[in-house]
Amino acid sequence: MKQFNSGAYLSSLNIDVMRFGLESISDLLAGLGHPQNDYPSVLVGGTNGKGSTAAMLASILEQSGLNVGLYTSPHLVDVCERIVVGGVRISRRDLDALIAEISRNVRQPITYFECLTAAAFLFFSRKRVDIAVCEVGLGGRLDATNVAKPLASIITNIALEHTDYLGKTLAAIAGEKAGIIKPNGICITAATQKRVLDVLSNVCATQNARLVRLGVDINMKSHRDKSVTYEGEERTIKKLTLPLRGRHQTANLALALAAVEILETKGFRIEDSAVRGGLAHTCWEARGEILCSRPLFLLDGAHNPAGITTLCRILKKDFFGRRIILIFSALADKDYRRMLGKILPLADRIFLPPLSTKRACPPRQLAAFAESLGHSAAISRSTASAVRQAFRCARKGDLIVACGSLYLAGEVKEIFSEMVCCDKKRYVK
Repeated sequence: MKQFNSGAYLSSLNIDVMRFGLESISDLLAGLGHPQNDYPSVLVGGTNGKGSTAAMLASILEQSGLNVGLYTSPHLVDVCERIVVGGVRISRRDLDALIAEISRNVRQPITYFECLTAAAFLFFSRKRVDIAVCEVGLGGRLDATNVAKPLASIITNIALEHTDYLGKTLAAIAGEKAGIIKPNGICITAATQKRVLDVLSNVCATQNARLVRLGVDINMKSHRDKSVTYEGEERTIKKLTLPLRGRHQTANLALALAAVEILETKGFRIEDSAVRGGLAHTCWEARGEILCSRPLFLLDGAHNPAGITTLCRILKKDFFGRRIILIFSALADKDYRRMLGKILPLADRIFLPPLSTKRACPPRQLAAFAESLGHSAAISRSTASAVRQAFRCARKGDLIVACGSLYLAGEVKEIFSEMVCCDKKRYVK
């Protein structure tokens, strides 16, 4: 009998295909016994900060002694990154077996994301998780993760993104994101725009759900020593250390802690010590991640204007005075013009590598736009070539920054895993 090839099967589904609707995923999960209903969950949606919030929350819950499932997307290097139980990625063998089982139960065409979402739900059920933290893929209302019945729904923030799919206005996008708010549920958000809050409030009223707002119902205080204090509805936790780089992570942490408070009302016991331990053990790659120190190399997954704005704030505050060497790539369906407009003025040298995805914006197109803004950019043959060029021209005290796409972040991570490293000398094999 010919052995099932899960990689080939996933490739046949085409990672770049996006389809909105719950019919296919619902039909597939019905055939698998509705595994998503076997455990409670938390859904994490929004424009930016979803993964960071999910990672912090999952780590805190794990430190409470719970068996926690974590589902995130996209992956950087290995598809197994997306499905984690107890802090351990699913093995390739387990994933292969799950995908083979799923392929036998498919009655309607499914996408790459739907297949992996079903695999996550099934794996969490078989591993008897106590709770699952699931990052929404795109939008919310019609995203495959939205078949879950969460104890709480988090909407981190909302900005213009994927306008061809989600709508051209903040209100339209907010309406799609608000689709994860369930009847009699709870929505936690850090959104501040009036148009967005109006939509969230209206959806909550319609669903008889409660809206918990950062800055109104919960608060965070920052201290001079860079620690923060969480002031919740029922609980205050003082002097917490942010586990991830950037003050914007303060809001993400607040949302995770608000979810902790809600879960406590649902019967979960989560001590302050678990919160501190969870933050100390939180790891979320390619979010303000330092890959090496000589020269200093910062990798960030910022891939939309809001994310780049946050990254620029970090560069100005935490790395003031350093000459910046930029490696940038973006997907064609992203607003790369606004992204480049924000970050190019900070860069002294610019390298533009191609990405190995059909959705990538051609480097020549990026270079032409950079030139129209008065910036000269070099087109690299590959991401590896861009990294080599950046290292060659880096001087003591310089900062190399790679950003613009999670696809780029993944390619950079792959390159660094193959690099021979000692902090005085690095080179790509």
